[in-house]
Amino acid sequence: MSDAIGIPSAASAPKRRSRLADFFTRLVKEKPLGTVSGIIILILILVAIFADVLAPYPHGKVFLIDRLQGPSAQYLLGTDGLGRDLLSRLIYGARISLFVGLAATTINVLVAVLLGGTSGFLGGKLDLAVQRFVDAWIAFPGLLLLLTIMSIVGRGLPQIIVVLGIAGGIGGSRVVRGAVIGVKENVYFQAAEAIGSPKWRTLIRHVLPNIMPVVIIIFSINVGGVILSAASLSFLGFGLPLEIPEWGGLLSRDGREYMEMAPYLAFWPGLCLTVTVYSFNMFGDAVRDLLDPRLRGGQGSYGTAKMKRKRGLLSRLLNPFA
Repeated sequence: MSDAIGIPSAASAPKRRSRLADFFTRLVKEKPLGTVSGIIILILILVAIFADVLAPYPHGKVFLIDRLQGPSAQYLLGTDGLGRDLLSRLIYGARISLFVGLAATTINVLVAVLLGGTSGFLGGKLDLAVQRFVDAWIAFPGLLLLLTIMSIVGRGLPQIIVVLGIAGGIGGSRVVRGAVIGVKENVYFQAAEAIGSPKWRTLIRHVLPNIMPVVIIIFSINVGGVILSAASLSFLGFGLPLEIPEWGGLLSRDGREYMEMAPYLAFWPGLCLTVTVYSFNMFGDAVRDLLDPRLRGGQGSYGTAKMKRKRGLLSRLLNPFA
């Protein structure tokens, strides 16, 4: 009967792919560099998770008789000034650096959504006051501001996560505010207000789902900047305690002290930082290009010159401390 009246059967119906599968398909086809960066990030995450299995030695185990040994079969990347295996400390350092990056960026996104979403959604005097505060915050030199705050709260893993998360979230709130204001200009939002829908219902059903691409972009772009900021603070002596194997700390201590005698102590932590931050930046750039509708179609692989400037401004707003 269905064939007689022209109703397509289930077998002939096109298969529906999930949005996630479609996103990864487009990522592989359109953004090969972003795909490679994503694979590197996945490998780093696996290394961080299985650090206890992959590391040849505990990160704090000391072999004083083998201090400052170059790369060998026993110590693949050499040892530091106390005889600790550098490869083991780099592997555990991946766990610390990624944990700081992901945890601080999560706080970063929450602060940005809370501050920017409230400001853009409610508007009025509250919006004006919040934006003047954000303007004043962004006006301060980022690194100097972080050094000042860390000198007050002290060194430690919880402190650096909270400080980097809140500091970056304040700057990112401006991007979220712009996205919320864009949603408010749509017909469906105005229709919801016209029928008397409660504000909380409008916020949950119409605003938050439509700013999720912006939130994902903020998260993917900010991780690399947070990792680099944490390494910078550790390098300057305001980050994590000395006993924690963090890449910036490895550069600051043995890497700087034994630069001429054992240059590998600075080379390998620096390479790990470079590859990690670059991978997160390239992956975040690919995610932004795929999720931002303004960059789709008719503008080439990376958009027009005007769109490039907009993307550069977005990166500076999201990573004021990178």
